[in-house]
Amino acid sequence: MFKMLVSMPPLVALSIAIICEVIATSSIPKTEQFTKMMPSTVVIIGYGIAFFLLSVTVKSMPVGIVYAIWSGAGIVLVAAVGYFLYGQKLDLAAIVGISFILTGVMIVNLLSKTAGH
Repeated sequence: MFKMLVSMPPLVALSIAIICEVIATSSIPKTEQFTKMMPSTVVIIGYGIAFFLLSVTVKSMPVGIVYAIWSGAGIVLVAAVGYFLYGQKLDLAAIVGISFILTGVMIVNLLSKTAGH
């Protein structure tokens, strides 16, 4: 299993890292300051997998690009989870700002030769 994770394509590893980070971050409110065992475990395991897969990704992609994609996609997805799962409303400024972040991630992914994929 470990060997499979280490040898996976960098964008697959990064995508799974983003999903794990979003699950972990979205579970934080349910931990009730880490007093609830199950959601706390989800947070810890989710971040552990995410950071491990980030370490796999940076072996073949620049760390700045990996982090920009990971954090940008994470921001957009966590905001969406907050909206749909927790009913957290976004005002116009938040929507515009998040749209800029999404646009930046897309530009890096689709147009940058630095991304190395």
